[in-house]
Amino acid sequence: MSKEQVRARNGDEARPEDHSFEGDYRPPSPVPPKTQVRVEPLQTEFLVRLADALNTTLDLQTLMQRTADLVRAVIDYRIFAILLLNDRTNELRMRFQIGHTPEAERMRIPMGKGVVGQAALTREPVLVPDVTVADNYINVNPDVRSELAVPLIVKNRVIGVIDIQSEQPDYFQQEHLHLLKLTASRIGQAIENARLYTRVARQAQMLQVLNEISREITSILDLESLLERIGTLLRRVIDYQMFSIWILNEREQVLENRFALRFGERFYPEEKLPLDQGLVGAAIAERRLIHAPDVRKDPRYRMFNPETRSEMAMPLIYKGKVIGILDIEHTRPHFFNEDHERAITTLAAQVAISIENARLYQRVAQQEQRLEADLAMAREVQLRLLPAVKPKHTRAELSARFLPASTLGGDLYDFIPYESGRSAIVLGDVSGKAAPAALYAALVSGIMRSEATHRLSPSEMLKTLNDALQERHLDSQYVTMLYAVWNDENLTLQLSNAGAVQPLFCRDGEVETVKAEGFPLGLFPNVKYEEFTLSTQPGDSLIFYSDGIVDAQNAAGEMFGSERLAAVVKKNMHKSASKIADAIMTEVGKFQKTTERFDDETVIVLKVLSGKQAP
Repeated sequence: MSKEQVRARNGDEARPEDHSFEGDYRPPSPVPPKTQVRVEPLQTEFLVRLADALNTTLDLQTLMQRTADLVRAVIDYRIFAILLLNDRTNELRMRFQIGHTPEAERMRIPMGKGVVGQAALTREPVLVPDVTVADNYINVNPDVRSELAVPLIVKNRVIGVIDIQSEQPDYFQQEHLHLLKLTASRIGQAIENARLYTRVARQAQMLQVLNEISREITSILDLESLLERIGTLLRRVIDYQMFSIWILNEREQVLENRFALRFGERFYPEEKLPLDQGLVGAAIAERRLIHAPDVRKDPRYRMFNPETRSEMAMPLIYKGKVIGILDIEHTRPHFFNEDHERAITTLAAQVAISIENARLYQRVAQQEQRLEADLAMAREVQLRLLPAVKPKHTRAELSARFLPASTLGGDLYDFIPYESGRSAIVLGDVSGKAAPAALYAALVSGIMRSEATHRLSPSEMLKTLNDALQERHLDSQYVTMLYAVWNDENLTLQLSNAGAVQPLFCRDGEVETVKAEGFPLGLFPNVKYEEFTLSTQPGDSLIFYSDGIVDAQNAAGEMFGSERLAAVVKKNMHKSASKIADAIMTEVGKFQKTTERFDDETVIVLKVLSGKQAP
């Protein structure tokens, strides 16, 4: 059968012979009206270009712009939009548009509302030849006359809608619908891939920010500064409008606000929150994040800020125990998303640790302040236990210097007046340092003062002290002591030593060590002490000193030593007792320079005079 016969059989008019293949033949389309754009048949080239455009970028905005350009190449539109579905609110929002007003771009379209809402709800394309007679059209542009909306479906899930509008009625045809369906089937997956990539990149960036935040807040030990910094850093990952941190008051069993921001300004809530009410109460009870997308619909919500519409309350847990609540709020419903939930959950553990460390540091600092105050008072008491004045003798001058290694010292010295121109000279060194040594020194000093009324000889006094300390025995506590009695009438010095550093005796430029020994006080019971008597003459000097003098070290680890001490005494032998004592302390200080002292330094100098009255 010839072509003419076929056409005659089908009722077609005769047409000139052409040389095209039968497979290429298509019946003629009606001549479009003057205002209608003729669409050429969809070519493979368009799909290839579409695939290239979608496969060469993962940036969402670039992807949607390229889609819009390709669609414009085959459909001469003026108004175009890609709307994406918010799964939390079930609303469509424009993510890309051409030709729409700002008001239209800001709209949130619920599923089923309007042409695009219908397309998303029914999961089918919607072509409206004349929107003026459509019941579901949302009139945001009075010039629009026709509309075509095609849903974006990925893995049987609607993710958005492509929407094209025209100012001419009956502008869009079935060819346009078919073309847009092909475009939508491909762009849907590309958009989902781009959103996934964006989400992963955003999560990676957020983790990096959270890591930086964690490192920074762990270095802040002042609680007030820490809470303020947490509020500032948290805004880098969550654009909240209200932020507060509540700390648990265990004694009253309430939450007390320690830091709060409201629209960027600091405010100070005085109200205390009960532990069993509101979203914070639910967070404490369930020990997990409580997220209320719309507080007006959550029966657990207890109004604190009237403007609040969405809220997240995260318990701060340290070692299995809730220590507080981190709460953020916003005036927009459904503002917080899964990324925000992950961020606050990840950060909460580090915030709890940092807060607890800061509170611990604060408690330690307060205890240190109290201790410093107590030590200052104890030092004042200790200094008052030292002799306020030196005994005045006609033929002897006495001088003393005392420098503790810390606030409190373990060295003690005293001058006790006896009758008939006699005075006791005491230098002791308690084992240990700081407060324990100072307390033990006060104990020894008190016993000694009470026994001094009996005017005991040096050996008797040391034996009495040792017996008394044995009655009050403390493990590992003892005291070394030199006890001497100066007789101003015959220029003699009676001396007994209980393990103290042996004193120096200087005469005519020669410096010798007084060989007096004995057991420390408080170590052994029933100890007897030897007693020596030194006969002196004018110009002689006796140097009593603690081991902190000779054991003083410089930066190289060298000790000051007895030889340097003897040299200082010899060099200053013609000076007064006060100047000899000053010279010793000055030379020891120069030797140590900036090296920290590790032991108390005490010096007592007795200078024998030739005149009838001490200078």
